[in-house]
Amino acid sequence: MKAIWNGAVIAESDHTVLVEGNHYFPPESLKREHTSFSNHRSSCPWKGQAQYLSLFVNGELNPDAVWYYADPLPAAANIKGHYAFWKGVEIRD
Repeated sequence: MKAIWNGAVIAESDHTVLVEGNHYFPPESLKREHTSFSNHRSSCPWKGQAQYLSLFVNGELNPDAVWYYADPLPAAANIKGHYAFWKGVEIRD
């Protein structure tokens, strides 16, 4: 699977975890050179608190387009530290 935004591959892995229709990519698959800090947080009743990253590719910013659970609740332990995408990021195999 690949996560692509603005012409760049943001993450790539053969071992994503599919949860609620979202592919969660393992930590080592994320191309950190395309990410930047975000203060945004959200909460899920069964996964816990999500943290976000923004994308910066080819001079364009996509705020809060990446989310992850650094310390998920036990029911979501299998996605700890994995990254998922939205806001125009294309996921394809």
